[in-house]
Amino acid sequence: MGRAREPTAETGDFHRAARARATVTAHLEALRGAGDCGAALTDDVALTIMGTGEVTRGRAAVAALLAYLHRSAFAAPPAVATLVAGTERAMIEAEFIGPHTGEFAGIPPTGRMVRLPYAVAYDLGADTISAVRLYFPMDLLVRQLRET
Repeated sequence: MGRAREPTAETGDFHRAARARATVTAHLEALRGAGDCGAALTDDVALTIMGTGEVTRGRAAVAALLAYLHRSAFAAPPAVATLVAGTERAMIEAEFIGPHTGEFAGIPPTGRMVRLPYAVAYDLGADTISAVRLYFPMDLLVRQLRET
């Protein structure tokens, strides 16, 4: 018969995963409202848009980019369908739904409603987000804005 697993390690992992989930949830809640979406970001956080390879670095720059996308160029708070969190990483599956309210990709505000699926992967530390990988179909978003 095999040896019993060490319960302390599992309990520690459970608590770390719960803290990771709480960190991402607080970040998403700030994006949904007028809160500081940069509060949980590390000073040296990097956000990579996976489809283009574009990288934005630093807490202020990443928070500004996220706020611009969700609050300025669009009124599209994250509509999260799934949040999965482990001890060092988390991932969300969401929809970007809302009107085009500000300039985006050289396109002036159209008022058009956009809707597209996206996913985000987060690297996490102790109550912080150190990296964001955004799987966001920019080409589909621009296509929706240009449709007549």
